[in-house]
Amino acid sequence: MTATTEAAPRLPFDRPNILEIAPLYDVLRREAPITLVTTPAGDPAWLVTAYAEARQIFGDKRFGRSHPAPEQASRITHAAIQDGPMGDFETEEREHVRLRRLLAPAFSAARMRRLGTRIEELTTRCLDDMQAARDANPGAPVNLHDHLSFPLPVLVICELLGVPWEDRHRFRDLSTRIGRIDGGADAQRAMWEFREYTSGLAEAKRKDPTPDVISDLVTAQTTDPTLTDDEVARLAAGLIFAGHETTSTRIDLGTLLLLADLERRDRFRADPDGQVAATVEEILRITAPGGLGLLRYAHDDVEVGGVTIARGDAVVISISAANRDDSVFADPAGFDVDRKPNVHLAFGYGAHVCIGANLARTELRTVFPALIRRFPDLRLAVGVDEIRIHDDRLTGALDEVPVIW
Repeated sequence: MTATTEAAPRLPFDRPNILEIAPLYDVLRREAPITLVTTPAGDPAWLVTAYAEARQIFGDKRFGRSHPAPEQASRITHAAIQDGPMGDFETEEREHVRLRRLLAPAFSAARMRRLGTRIEELTTRCLDDMQAARDANPGAPVNLHDHLSFPLPVLVICELLGVPWEDRHRFRDLSTRIGRIDGGADAQRAMWEFREYTSGLAEAKRKDPTPDVISDLVTAQTTDPTLTDDEVARLAAGLIFAGHETTSTRIDLGTLLLLADLERRDRFRADPDGQVAATVEEILRITAPGGLGLLRYAHDDVEVGGVTIARGDAVVISISAANRDDSVFADPAGFDVDRKPNVHLAFGYGAHVCIGANLARTELRTVFPALIRRFPDLRLAVGVDEIRIHDDRLTGALDEVPVIW
């Protein structure tokens, strides 16, 4: 690093509640939008809090997930993902293009539209379970997370990838362990177990392929011999983790946003189909699932925002802070479904934009209208301040969203 980490603030920062971000982000964005911080792993990194600089780094090929000298790289966490360098420095960009091309058809907008009807059916099933939970214990709060936010993305990703639904509790536990910021050896062991699990799935698909993504990956090995069994297992594990963890948290936080202000809920209830697209984009912009950000390493010396980021330096891009940059978003802390344009960075930007963005949007645009139609008087059973977010997990997961109706 080009500066000392003495007295550098340490991530994650304290936040008032799960619907806000740490006040320190606003201070840093005004005074030092690229500033040195200490990561949860105790190493130095540059923290980016401003929109323009975040977008610049996302679009600059001189930043990547690999590192020119991995053994010297700053570590970000002790989780099993987003912990440090990933991939080969010499081949990262080429491999990214290859794998992106391989996976793109599975997550295309056209395929997501075809999947839409099935997502509606699965959402109805989850809402039925919510009603059954209330009927079984009238008057008691129902945990929306257990009956909707967690199972729906799991059902969808299981169907898309060809993962047995009955295995959901197994990879729920593995995902939790993998994503713990302080997970250490247990997180790495969980990742190994996860890849062993997906290796077994791939082998089963090789013998009996079905119309799903893991079968597609196995089939692709016949035309691309460079796609190894280990790579298939790693891709499948990553897709399962990202495909349910992040969307689950967005459903939880989106529900909290809608119900934290009953006038907001009522406005959405009046025209859910007409408002859902804009509402989902604002939920994506303003929610802050985790307390960190996305990791990149500088592959050359690069000047960004008047700061020289040296080759090999770690950079943490705070999407949550960038999405509340008042130079881009008027009243950035406010929830405004009329915001146009809403050019948030929730899925990143540029060539590395999240490949699952279409899937996440399809699920979110399905779940919120269905939820409010089924339970028009839905409200929180406790105050927002009483609901805990797990900042010790990369995705900022929730375990409870108690609701009544």
